[in-house]
Amino acid sequence: MKSTRRTVLKSVGVLSTGALGGSGVALLNNGGRDGPKSSKRTDSRFIGTWTASPQAPVEEGISRDGFADQTIRMMTHTSVGGDGVRIRLANTFGDDPVTFDRATIGVRAATGSAAVESGTLRRLAFGGDTGVTIPAGARVLSDSVDLTVEPGCDLVVSLYAAEPTGPTTWHALPTKTSYVADGDGTDATSGDSFTTEHAQWFFLEGVEVVSPRSTGSIVCLGNSITDGHNSTVDANATYPDVLAERVNDRTDIRKSVLNAGISGNRVLNDSACCGVNALSRFDRDVLTQPDVTDVIVLEGINDIGFEKNGEYRSVSAEEIINGYQQLIERAHSHGVRLIGGTLTPFKGAAYYYDEGEAKRQRVNEYIRNSGAFDGVIDFDTALRDPDDPGRLCPKYDSGDNLHPNDAGYRRMAEAVDLSLFAGDARAHSSSERHTKTAD
Repeated sequence: MKSTRRTVLKSVGVLSTGALGGSGVALLNNGGRDGPKSSKRTDSRFIGTWTASPQAPVEEGISRDGFADQTIRMMTHTSVGGDGVRIRLANTFGDDPVTFDRATIGVRAATGSAAVESGTLRRLAFGGDTGVTIPAGARVLSDSVDLTVEPGCDLVVSLYAAEPTGPTTWHALPTKTSYVADGDGTDATSGDSFTTEHAQWFFLEGVEVVSPRSTGSIVCLGNSITDGHNSTVDANATYPDVLAERVNDRTDIRKSVLNAGISGNRVLNDSACCGVNALSRFDRDVLTQPDVTDVIVLEGINDIGFEKNGEYRSVSAEEIINGYQQLIERAHSHGVRLIGGTLTPFKGAAYYYDEGEAKRQRVNEYIRNSGAFDGVIDFDTALRDPDDPGRLCPKYDSGDNLHPNDAGYRRMAEAVDLSLFAGDARAHSSSERHTKTAD
């Protein structure tokens, strides 16, 4: 029989929109009746240390099939550390409620392993209960547990669903290996029973840590180039990963770095295979992150390129620019700085065309020179071939003339002027806006 807690959650529609603050879903419960004890951190500051933007399931495969009487064990790479942790689960694209009967978190024992480091496994609760039912379209927060989390480590999140989950809310790009075991393996520190591998995340939208010294979060909003397409799986080689390393090396910037990239994403229009447009998901994936202070936006190349095959309507450079202006206004209305990233070269890519290159140049001219953004990162200059500026430099090309390799993603992160993130969290005035051009 399901607990009253779950019955309450099923009827609460307010959870499906907006940020969840404070103690999250615990606010709906009068106390932990039967579940494990969790840390009550109502006066502590949570900051996002990892996120994966949710996507709808595709027509076939594991995202459509879901899980039943199985444990999903997922790896998340932290950007900042803390002394307490909680997770955020999402049923964003579900048509029905989904129930997880147990959940745990711990520190990964070793790279390439599904095992949890001895002494770090913690049972998670939701308002004091061991399980939680997430309504269709909703997200929920777990209670916080005491766990020392270091920056740049892998945390292991395990979710057990006794009954079929149905189609999943997931993040599709394969950059980190997840593991699946039959039955309830949430309490297992060994990874021996986790014999099935998938390189995606399921239902897990975020991990937050208690980090009183942190002053905010930097969200990287983008498409596959932000998401990390063609980066080495399990190497934490995306440009936001490397940017987090650089930020952590600085003592004057205490911020997390969150990857809100979705492969195939566009500024203005949805992608049939890849999800809703940036304007649509900006609130959900960016502004509801705890203490977001800065956003780097690198979007627009798919708006340009997707029209080549005739399946998508033509989009002008001016329309993309209008989309940027909307993002800028919405960021500023929340006291958030929006930093523009120039569109990287795509000559030779499958969807390259000369008119599209002219649009890219027009868009980049606006990003560099309009003064509309609170700062500019010239990713184009950082990655282009000096002998053929419309093309990626060969040493940074993953092989498709569009996506960088690991060295290219590192080059992108190195092109970011970290002083962009210093100072007040409110948007810079126009006199403070500046451009970082890579050497």
